Amino acid sequence: MSRYSSELAVDLPVIKAHYADILCQLLEERGIRRQPLLKAAAIRSSALEHPDNLITIKQFVALSRTALEHSGDPALGLAFGRRLKFTTHGALSQAAISSDTIEEALKVLIKYFRIRFPYMGLDFYTDGDDAVIELKVEHDLQDLYVFNVEVVLASIMEVNLLLFGTRLLEGGSCRLTYPRPAHWQAYQGLFADQVRFDACANQLRFRRQFLDLPIALSNPVARRVAEQQCEEEQRQLESQTASAAGRVRRLLESVRTGRLPVLEQVADSLGVSSRTLRRQLSAEGVRFQAILDRVRHARALELLTASAATIDDIADRLGYSDPSNFGRAFRKWEGVSPSAYRARQSSR
Repeated sequence: MSRYSSELAVDLPVIKAHYADILCQLLEERGIRRQPLLKAAAIRSSALEHPDNLITIKQFVALSRTALEHSGDPALGLAFGRRLKFTTHGALSQAAISSDTIEEALKVLIKYFRIRFPYMGLDFYTDGDDAVIELKVEHDLQDLYVFNVEVVLASIMEVNLLLFGTRLLEGGSCRLTYPRPAHWQAYQGLFADQVRFDACANQLRFRRQFLDLPIALSNPVARRVAEQQCEEEQRQLESQTASAAGRVRRLLESVRTGRLPVLEQVADSLGVSSRTLRRQLSAEGVRFQAILDRVRHARALELLTASAATIDDIADRLGYSDPSNFGRAFRKWEGVSPSAYRARQSSR
């Protein structure tokens, strides 16, 4: 069973309807009627009449597919993302835009990102002189992979251009996991020439020194009110989508320093016994080791490509007591040793 279907039910109403409305507006401007799009996605027109209405992931996926098909535009994700201004995201944008600095805004964005994009994850960390925003697409819908990455990264860049102009692009870059698409030139409008394809992760990178840049719209009161709303929306989402596998994975992915925790430590953090957690995972047809291995694999690729950490240090951070065990696991994942993989990436 795919991560998309096992950890987040596609029939749950968790996506704000106005995202669908904005996509329909974009297509209408290109001469494509709205009603056939909505019919193909089983969305009632009335569902889009209020921004607080919700549609299901299944409906949004169907709408996105139909929009791509009818538009014939492979760069539709970029165009759609640019339509998602910071006001589109409601309380999430208000909380971020009311922060004191870029770093604080990013931390708010990361914390509540799933209330707007529940099938994707966003991470933020520093790597040497770089500040890194990393997007994780947590579904197995390969035909929409590029579209979804483009939507989120274009939206983030559109907000950046509004607030800071092209300043953050100075010394920055955009890295994407997929091969250079035929419409690659469409990326230049947002990222100039700072785009790298076939990377190990989907990332926006900018100079770490910019994290302290002040935000002109900083407002502690507005931020507090907006965060309270985000908290409530997050509680509602988690109550609908809570699964033991999803909670374990999110906890493991949140560990950015030190070693990845073992099952007993994860269970303790989740407030249950290790026996209970095993039973919950078993009921979902998932093993803790399988989740841990997926997180280890992704983190290994990230550290080997984007950090100067030694192989032994990476093995330790991933929770391997013996570096040789890490080497064997990595060869199983990628078919080459960690050092060979790093050499191959650095030569690109």
